[in-house]
Amino acid sequence: MYKYHCLNPIAQVGLVNFTNQYEKTENVAEAEGILVRSAVMHDMELSDKLLCVARAGAGVNNIPLDKCAEKGIVVFNTPGANANGVKELVLAGMFLASRDVVGGIEWVQSAKEDADIAKTAEKEKKRFAGTELEGKKLGIIGLGAIGVKVANAAKHLGMEVYGYDPYLSVDAAWNLSRDVKHIKNVEDIYATCDFITIHVPLLDSTRKMINEEAISKMKDGVVLLNFARDLLVDEEAVLKGIETGKIRKYVSDFPNPTVVGRAGCIVTPHIGASTEESEDNCAKMAVKEMMDYLENGNIKNSVNYPALDMGVCTKEGRIGIFHKNIANMITQFTACIGEAGINISDMMNKSRGEVAYTVLDIESKATDDIVAKLNAIDGVFRVRVVK
Repeated sequence: MYKYHCLNPIAQVGLVNFTNQYEKTENVAEAEGILVRSAVMHDMELSDKLLCVARAGAGVNNIPLDKCAEKGIVVFNTPGANANGVKELVLAGMFLASRDVVGGIEWVQSAKEDADIAKTAEKEKKRFAGTELEGKKLGIIGLGAIGVKVANAAKHLGMEVYGYDPYLSVDAAWNLSRDVKHIKNVEDIYATCDFITIHVPLLDSTRKMINEEAISKMKDGVVLLNFARDLLVDEEAVLKGIETGKIRKYVSDFPNPTVVGRAGCIVTPHIGASTEESEDNCAKMAVKEMMDYLENGNIKNSVNYPALDMGVCTKEGRIGIFHKNIANMITQFTACIGEAGINISDMMNKSRGEVAYTVLDIESKATDDIVAKLNAIDGVFRVRVVK
């Protein structure tokens, strides 16, 4: 029996996929798996029983990834599960920036006592005139699951779409419309596009990548959209750009004191993935990832360990070993198994940066003595008997 704990409410459509091998517990200390959305885990005590954390969403800045890696705790996310919900809000953001819909609605509300509102509106509507998206140039920085969907949808709106992603995956390339122009230098996006939307992860290399220097290279009157992470953008530089007219509108899904209520800023309350469909998709994917790992030791969509899939174990035993990515580890593992007189029928090793994961299928059950010897090897974080 596996026990799991939900730090946030998780859509029931996902939880119902747990079989009768799983039991929900309110005591996080006894859980082998944790499902989480936005709850902050950095100050949590991580139990020795905890084997994995599944984030029902894409961002994992609320989870201590390095701490988990050092304890052999696999952290999953659900890339692409909420992509359509975010895509639709990005499109809404472009419409809101092009046409002063918000200003128009606010004016109508303010004139609700005007008995001659229809006639007055005809005089005032020129204040809210905007531009159309058709024929405009859209630059997309980051062609992952969301960026690809935005690109394809924008093409159907008649926009000229430019995409920049030096790490474009094969899957993304297959899904991307052939009419999207793949740009090799991000500065060409800055110089060319009327709208720029950013869809990259927050890394040291991307933090505040939209800064004063980048903005200075953009077309006058550009519209910037940020539905990825607030720290990708230097928002003080954005406000200066709005004041000078370099930036026409800044559309963000991340409310904070810097941009809320400021002229030229359209800010939504972090609702990019807040649709019933997105939450359902994330819950289902997170549960599936957790079950495959707990039952089979397979890893898919982890953010702190490499992907590894050995399928369902048909042998007597399976061992998963989390360790440092250093030389001579595999030799020590196989020697330990061999000394016990046990044959290894299959094996796989994958690495990711400084950490690695090795899975061994063996033809006899792993004994406590074998597990203890493997744990004693320098550089091993955790040994898990999967079967």
